[in-house]
Amino acid sequence: MGPEPRRSLWRRWASLLGATALAVTAGGALACPAGAASTNVDFAAHCIPPAIAGLPPIDGTTTANIAVDNTSPKVGDTVTVTYTVVTAAASNPTDLALPADIMTPTGTVVLGGAQTGNVTVAGPKKNDPVPGRGAFPSFSMTGTFTVTAPGAITLSPGDYNIHTSYILELDTPCTVITPPAPVSETITATDVSQPNTRAITLGSASGNPGDSVTVTGSNFTPGATVTLAGRAGTAQTADTATVTADAQGAFSGPLVVNDRTTTGVVAYEGGAWSSDKGAGPAAYVVVDNTPVPEGSQKLTTTVRAGTLSMSQAGDAVQLSAVDFGQGGASAGSLQTVTVKDFRGGPAGWSLTGKVTDFTGPGAKIDAGKLSWTPACATKAGSPSTCQAGSAGTVGTSGATLAAAPDSALTGGEFTVDAGLSLNVPAFTPPGTYSGILTLTLT
Repeated sequence: MGPEPRRSLWRRWASLLGATALAVTAGGALACPAGAASTNVDFAAHCIPPAIAGLPPIDGTTTANIAVDNTSPKVGDTVTVTYTVVTAAASNPTDLALPADIMTPTGTVVLGGAQTGNVTVAGPKKNDPVPGRGAFPSFSMTGTFTVTAPGAITLSPGDYNIHTSYILELDTPCTVITPPAPVSETITATDVSQPNTRAITLGSASGNPGDSVTVTGSNFTPGATVTLAGRAGTAQTADTATVTADAQGAFSGPLVVNDRTTTGVVAYEGGAWSSDKGAGPAAYVVVDNTPVPEGSQKLTTTVRAGTLSMSQAGDAVQLSAVDFGQGGASAGSLQTVTVKDFRGGPAGWSLTGKVTDFTGPGAKIDAGKLSWTPACATKAGSPSTCQAGSAGTVGTSGATLAAAPDSALTGGEFTVDAGLSLNVPAFTPPGTYSGILTLTLT
């Protein structure tokens, strides 16, 4: 090849690469994904064309958009982010047409607010042909991040880079001149509610006025100050004491009970009773030891307290199959659980569940992909009324399946069911996957 053909080829490369360098700040309008509520934002970008293009740095205005697949995640959820360069100030400055599918974009999305950091995003090697002197197409990049903190999390477009694969492999990086760029999307993350597993037992179920009852607790916060208190129905009495939980969250301490109206004993962390940080009430009766008047007879009978128990209709659930490449909901129904509360007294109950990851042939499906829709029915004549838990994710942290509240008199028989749905990713390797769902009644 002679000198003149070589110079001609280099001029062609330079024209092409100069046009490609401008592509990172140019593009036609591209609509946000359906249902997205994010905002297009403008920011000044500084782009450096490949040295072979012989062009100076390009400063221009980029219009971008950040969209997410979930605007109300929970801590621990994975959020998919889409960063779209929508429009810019430039177009192809040459008469040279560019072929399709030569541009591969990468970039970052900047997190702020309750959670900070950068999310790496990348786009496919895909673009429409660009005619000479025509506008450059928009491009989108996607990535994911795990929510680590509750609260409002802002998302702003960050630096990005265009890699071109036409004649030569070249990069054109673009940086935000005055970071951070404006916020395009805000999501609000909520904390995962942890099931309360605190529990107490009493050394005796009854006593005379002024007697001391030993209260033993477990699963409290290690080192926490715990208040022991008498309850008359749903009201706290003046009978209180404090103990300190040990390094394992356990304690044992006395409570002197004087109030004759006492129906139970509770234990709680903090300055006041809370079902989130408390346990009980455990049934307790103050014996009426009033002297019998002369010429009278005191008649006494005993109703023996039973237990809080549950049984299951079975221990295996077969979820429906899904197709490789499509994935989706693998559905089934929880084996019916029967709860019997024959304790008497004022204490309610809570039935919670948590699940492990689903393991299979060299792969797994995350536990957070399992959700349920609980239902609960109360047998006629039961003093308590069963309440179904909220529909949503089960996961390794767990969720409430059903509960019955504290009341002056509780008890009864209840049946608990739930619809189950495992969201299987589209390209999960074929095979059988199993996870263990553990139910806990407290």
